[in-house]
Amino acid sequence: MSLKISGNDNTLIIFQNTFEYPSGYWTNKNAYNLAGGETGFDLQETKLPTYWNTSFTKICLGMKVGQITKFAVINKTAESLYSLIADGKHRATSLGRNKWKTLIGSQAYLQDNCNSEGFNAPTYSGSLRKSRIGILGNNENDCLSCDSLIGFGNFLGNTCGDGSVVKAFGYILVQ
Repeated sequence: MSLKISGNDNTLIIFQNTFEYPSGYWTNKNAYNLAGGETGFDLQETKLPTYWNTSFTKICLGMKVGQITKFAVINKTAESLYSLIADGKHRATSLGRNKWKTLIGSQAYLQDNCNSEGFNAPTYSGSLRKSRIGILGNNENDCLSCDSLIGFGNFLGNTCGDGSVVKAFGYILVQ
């Protein structure tokens, strides 16, 4: 486990923005709630040293919505999650919009166009939507004014989830 991120505001936990896009936790090597790393797939946010000191070839992304947790695997080789995210540069992934939507389930909201995905999913021109790990959607046939996304470390919307409607609790693991 590297990170556990709250985007939830239901009765189980209170909405937190600890890992919102502009948070320093994405760009520093400071741990957050180390004890939360020992409690498994619960609802305690955490950032462990594995974020900056563990190389990997696969990333497992999980989102818990209600009582259901779904996972997706990205094949990616890197020195660490920190090396992929901290500098703010976009690094594309090819998970695909349908796989991103399955992390949330049938209630996922992601507009049909743009579909720019990856680490530090890029925004263009007037768009303020951002995600540290995610996919952007737009109703126009471009990426200039994205107003939907699914991801982890989102900005303008749910910190984890689909950015507007569904809040999720996120799990990021590396192997």
